[in-house]
Amino acid sequence: MAADLTFGSVPPFYREIYDIVCPNQEQVDRDMFINLLVKSSLPKQTLMQIWDLVDNKQGYLSRTGLYKALALTAMAQQGKAISEKLLETYSDQELPKPQLGDLTDLKAIGMRVRREKNPNVLGYNYKELCLLDTIKVERVPEKKGIIMKHVEYEVTSQKFKVTVLRRYNDFLALHELLLLRFPYRMIPRLPPKKMMGASREFIEHRRKCLRRYLNLVARHPVMGDDKLMRFFLTYNGSEMQHKIKEHFKGIPDEFMTSELASKAKDIVPMDTQMQLAHSKQHIYLLYSSVNKLIDVTERMVLRSTQEAGDMLHFGKELSALSSDDTPVSPWATGTNDTWSHLKKGFKHLSVEFATLADKATSQASVIQDSVVGQLYMYFDLLSAFKDLCERHEKGVLQDHQRAIQKMGQYKKKKMTATVQGSESEAVEQLEARILEQESQISNMENRNYFSLHCLQMEVQLIHANMETLFIVIEAMINNEAKGCSEIAAVWEQIKPIVNNIFPKEHNVNGGVPTSPIGSPNSGRAGITVQ
Repeated sequence: MAADLTFGSVPPFYREIYDIVCPNQEQVDRDMFINLLVKSSLPKQTLMQIWDLVDNKQGYLSRTGLYKALALTAMAQQGKAISEKLLETYSDQELPKPQLGDLTDLKAIGMRVRREKNPNVLGYNYKELCLLDTIKVERVPEKKGIIMKHVEYEVTSQKFKVTVLRRYNDFLALHELLLLRFPYRMIPRLPPKKMMGASREFIEHRRKCLRRYLNLVARHPVMGDDKLMRFFLTYNGSEMQHKIKEHFKGIPDEFMTSELASKAKDIVPMDTQMQLAHSKQHIYLLYSSVNKLIDVTERMVLRSTQEAGDMLHFGKELSALSSDDTPVSPWATGTNDTWSHLKKGFKHLSVEFATLADKATSQASVIQDSVVGQLYMYFDLLSAFKDLCERHEKGVLQDHQRAIQKMGQYKKKKMTATVQGSESEAVEQLEARILEQESQISNMENRNYFSLHCLQMEVQLIHANMETLFIVIEAMINNEAKGCSEIAAVWEQIKPIVNNIFPKEHNVNGGVPTSPIGSPNSGRAGITVQ
């Protein structure tokens, strides 16, 4: 099945492994390969034998080398002695499949290894971000509390496979800690808190906002993998907001714990400031456009909802007419039987208009969930980027500038004191302050570079999530095409019902028009006006 192999056909599992360890069709990294072999649970000596058989002495493996290693691993797990001759026995059959357990963590390892090799590349696409986790947030039906009623939410993490109960204040506690722990990352905004009299619509809107919030954080390659998020998504005890604050009290920020912090100055590209300025301009344009797209799609939802209401109301009126039992005698109808035919037809038509209402409602629901909801999620991310840029400019950047100004003041004072021949003790104090200030400036410079590095990664995260716009357009087109087709089909079903309201010999529009008694043309048949 693979043209570059001479020792048997390749099973799909081999290609799946290759796509995980080499998502960009590159060579297999040695460190990544070792992590893969370890998952086989074979003895270290056996793993070294496999490596010796496939090693090309260049620090990486080709696709063929990886496939040979997988085949040898499978054979070793079967208890066979490792040798390259074993592969010849599979020349006319499919190679064996090794047992490597769950591959989910292998994907995470692959991301980490590639990031270590090239820290300026995020290395995630949209699908991979979505696979990090999916969070469901559902409202618990009954409000809790004796006097002050509060709403609880069931939060379910696909990653941790657990459901926990959370209140809004628990989200607030998490948000505050995230800002302390990750000041240089995009942290979405929390929906506002309403103290009293929250309507059902407000509560449902807030539930959707909280779901988007958690998914954005959980799908962040750094924040989603932090013990803070793990605690929030898995802790099943009471008093969550107090426990999480107590557990993470005094938690250091990311700069203090990141391995990249000390070398941030070396990994930040020289043109970062210029590139950041261009990216901000581009992202702010996205922010404005996505905001307008949300307005448009929300109006689409409103129109579909209104159309559903109109169709339902129209159908109800037809139903009311069909069930009218007011006596109608020949005194009123004469020889005209139109009303009796209409009543029968209206009864059938009312059902069809109810179907039209259902189709329009369904169309509005799909647009709301798959279009508006997705747009809001991307808009939340863009809003978080704007907030991050503001924190960078008003925070670490301003602190660094103020520290440099303060250093200049200390040096000026020292120069003045030296010129004026001040006491040596005063000069020494100024020198000590200068040294202390230099240390602070050095730390702030490192923080500034680390902040710039994080900004680059967050910009790449914006681009990795940009596929959302394609998904939105695709969903809207498919939904509109399907919805219009289904509605058109119902209208086609209505046409024969309308056509059969009157007997075939009864032609509403046919015949010779006659003038009612008393009209200007009454009694003037046959008269030609010159």
